[in-house]
Amino acid sequence: MGLPDRAIWFARRSMPAMPATTGAAASLRRDGRAARRRGSMAAVRALAVGLGAAAATAALGTAADAATATATMSVTLTIAATCTVVSASTLAFPTSGLLTANVDATSTITVLCTNTTPYTISLDKGVNGTSVTARQMKGAAASPDSVNYSLYRDASRTQNWGQTIGTDTVAGTGTGSNVGTTVYGRVPAQTSAKPDSYTDTITVTVTY
Repeated sequence: MGLPDRAIWFARRSMPAMPATTGAAASLRRDGRAARRRGSMAAVRALAVGLGAAAATAALGTAADAATATATMSVTLTIAATCTVVSASTLAFPTSGLLTANVDATSTITVLCTNTTPYTISLDKGVNGTSVTARQMKGAAASPDSVNYSLYRDASRTQNWGQTIGTDTVAGTGTGSNVGTTVYGRVPAQTSAKPDSYTDTITVTVTY
């Protein structure tokens, strides 16, 4: 063995032996790696929380900085004075034989007008009468007879109902709801007509 080789051999022999790796050392290394992983995850979570807080702060700042503008809008509606005749029930006198006494009946005219609207109701002479004080019903048979009748504004049947406003009509004021007005009819005693069915048609007019 030459001099250099002997020197190397001697140096190796002189070096202290390295202790064998123990289980405790390996465990320490594993714990260190786990600690480093836990530290990294904690850092990531902290970063995420920080970013979320920053985003929330930015959003609040945007809302606080938002500007607004306002204007007014008009809403309108015009109600025009209006009336309508909702219905006029049939004035049906009871079946009679000899007309030796008055025969009475009533009907109802229902009017709908806008609230506070004044109106008047008038009744014409009918299709068979000659005037509002001489109304007649006519029979349906050939060569029919006629039967006289009258329409009144009051239950005592003393106030004739015609079509001259302010004289013989009925006045009212609208409520916005249906209002019924009674028509009082009477067939007075008269010469009895022949057996038949007698009718007439009255035109109801509401003026407002």
